[in-house]
Amino acid sequence: MAKSSKKPGATPGVDSPIRTLPALAKAEAACTRCPLYKHATQVVPGEGRSTARLMLVGEQPGDKEDLAGKPFVGPAGAILDRALADADILRNTVFVTNAVKHFKFEQRGKRRLHKRPNAYEIERCKWWLDQERAIIRPAAIVALGATAARSLFGRSVTISTMRAQAHKLADDTPAFVTIHPSYLLRIRDENDKAREYRQFVADLQNAARWLARQAA
Repeated sequence: MAKSSKKPGATPGVDSPIRTLPALAKAEAACTRCPLYKHATQVVPGEGRSTARLMLVGEQPGDKEDLAGKPFVGPAGAILDRALADADILRNTVFVTNAVKHFKFEQRGKRRLHKRPNAYEIERCKWWLDQERAIIRPAAIVALGATAARSLFGRSVTISTMRAQAHKLADDTPAFVTIHPSYLLRIRDENDKAREYRQFVADLQNAARWLARQAA
C-alpha cells in the first residue's frame, strides 16, 4: 500500500475542522503523527453511527483488523459481539474505535505478533480519538482495557479499582472501565474464563443501564 508523502508528525485537517466521519477517515489515512504508519497495512478508523450515544474504545487494531481496515473483526471482536448481545446492546447502535489507529506488531517468521502501544504512540494518536469524540459526542464511553483508559484519562489506571462505576473525563463525559476482550482469549482455565466473561458483560450492562437512566 502506498505510504503518505507527508512529513512525519503532520496532522491532516488541523487547519480546517473535521466535521464528518468520512472526512475524518480520509484524514486518518494520511496520518504520520507517529512511526506506526510505516509498517501497518492501513489505518483502522472507528466504525459506527455518528449519532451513537455509547462509544467503545479499545487498544489498537490487531492483525485481522489491519488487513480488513475495520475495528474488532478478529477473535477479540467475536467476543465483543457476543458480550454486547448478552448485554442486550446492538453493536450497530454503538461507535467502536481504538486508542491507536495503526497495528503495532513484532514480526516472527510469517506471523505478526501484537505489541502494546507505548505512551508516546498513545498520546500522538489521542488527537484522532478526540476528533472522533467531537463528531460523535457520545453520552458515555467504555474504555476496553488499560491502553484505552490511559488515553481517555491521560494517566495509567488500575482496571480492578475503576470497574462497576461511572467516572468523569476532563470534559465531564461519563466513562466506564473494563477489560479488553482479548484478555479473555489468554485465560486457559475455563471456570476463570467464564467468570471473567460474566463480569465483562456486567460492565457493559452497567454502562447501558446508566444510559437508559439518563434517557428516562
